[in-house]
Amino acid sequence: MSAETGRGLAAAAASAAGRLAVRGGRLLRGHVVEIVGGPARARVILMFGGVLGLSGADSATVGAVAPQLERSLHIGNAEIGLLSSVALLVGALFVIPVGVLVDHVRRIPLLAVSVALWSVASLVSGFAGSYGTLLLTRLALGAVTATAGPAIASLTGDYFPPSERGRVYAYVLGGEIAGSAGGFILGGSIGSALSWRAAFILLAVPGFWLARSLWRTVPEPVRGGQSRLARGTVSLAGSPQPSDLGAAAVWEEDAEPQREEEDAAFAAVRRRGVEEDPRMVLAEDPQRMGVVRAVRYVLSIPSNVLLIVSSSLGYFFFSGLQTFAILFMRGHYHVGQVTAELFVALLVLGALLGTLVSGRLTDLMLRRGIVEARIWVPSACYLCAAGLLVPGLLISHLTPAIWFDLGGAALISAANPPLDAARLDIVPAGLWGRGEATRSFLRSLAQAVAPLAFGGLADAVAGIVPAQAPIGTHAPAISPASATGLEVSFLIMLTTLAAAGVFMLRARLTYPSDVATAAASTRAARAAAREQPAR
Repeated sequence: MSAETGRGLAAAAASAAGRLAVRGGRLLRGHVVEIVGGPARARVILMFGGVLGLSGADSATVGAVAPQLERSLHIGNAEIGLLSSVALLVGALFVIPVGVLVDHVRRIPLLAVSVALWSVASLVSGFAGSYGTLLLTRLALGAVTATAGPAIASLTGDYFPPSERGRVYAYVLGGEIAGSAGGFILGGSIGSALSWRAAFILLAVPGFWLARSLWRTVPEPVRGGQSRLARGTVSLAGSPQPSDLGAAAVWEEDAEPQREEEDAAFAAVRRRGVEEDPRMVLAEDPQRMGVVRAVRYVLSIPSNVLLIVSSSLGYFFFSGLQTFAILFMRGHYHVGQVTAELFVALLVLGALLGTLVSGRLTDLMLRRGIVEARIWVPSACYLCAAGLLVPGLLISHLTPAIWFDLGGAALISAANPPLDAARLDIVPAGLWGRGEATRSFLRSLAQAVAPLAFGGLADAVAGIVPAQAPIGTHAPAISPASATGLEVSFLIMLTTLAAAGVFMLRARLTYPSDVATAAASTRAARAAAREQPAR
């Protein structure tokens, strides 16, 4: 065969492979769109997942470039933890006023503007000249990321029926997991190849595109669950705006069959004979409630308090793990940066699988009449994750430890979709924004404390544990004392995961009654809203 003929065959093969790849990509994309329920739903889920993905990528990037930050800025574990903590702490301070805005103004523009400001803050982080300046940029970053939780929770409640929220939250949270993976892998690789500054600068680029896409392609749904996206909906272009009363009326009329689907989500409660608590049924429009009264009401829902505590404890451990994962892996398993990043990528795949499975599983259990499915599943996930991670943290060889760590990561993430869906089930629709803001405030405080607690405890242990007697084998790039401190810190903090499972388990006693009460409050609010124009 001549060289020219060989080149021709190679070109033809490459062309055929390209066409097959394009066709395969289209088929895969079409299959994904079919799974989530149509192009319109896919667009909404992609946008919401992208917002959470940016937040996850930012937190992961701090951990991924931690070795470069330590060398460049001459700082330790406690200072690395503070970089993550300040953003979360400021976000906690801003999330309550943002929750009030979410319940009273258009949420899509609010979310788009916040994403754009987030990107600007991330961009400025890359040009920080000192640790103090970088810390200030993290303060600004925390202020603009406070919008994501309340806005996405409220919008998800309006776009999707309760019977599918576990599955939908799994898809949305999958974006957060993918963002965390990108932060770990791309951020770490860019930090190693170029600098930590380049990692922060490049992280800002997709945020500007996402803000523009949100603003231009996702419409504002009508509040109160009247804008459900039916499966198979092709376009969002015809969705009504709240200011367009005529379109809203048409949308509300078209939504009647979907309201029956919403009622079906509470059918298991009614079949069991569980009734609402008359003392907790709202006799007023939730949107007219002041912020103090709204927060007090949200915190008076028994199941909600337990879910908030459980979620905060779970995110506490995850926040510390996310910040110090790369440093821990390099020190404990005696691996380099690239191997640690690949290990994290594998854990992310496990987390994504756990998220997708738990969302579908709990929705299926709910349709089968198991009301407490969104309580039992996250509780079991937290308890089993704590048990699996103990040997994963103690074993110093990567190959056997990876299976325990993989299972633990999958279970930690699997707890989130049913837990997030459960909160929407027990809070009246008019309080979704402020309810999620209250939860985000307390959860963010726990997340903010975590990196400081993990890093401070690790540094304290490093000062008293002999470097010659570490738990595992440490890489030369990480000091043995620092690595040993992280190992002990992770083991001690595992107790928070077990506590999260216990608190979640207690919520099973009050959850059915709270579901019925929230449904009664939402129906009363809708009735009051329909009567309002006639008064």
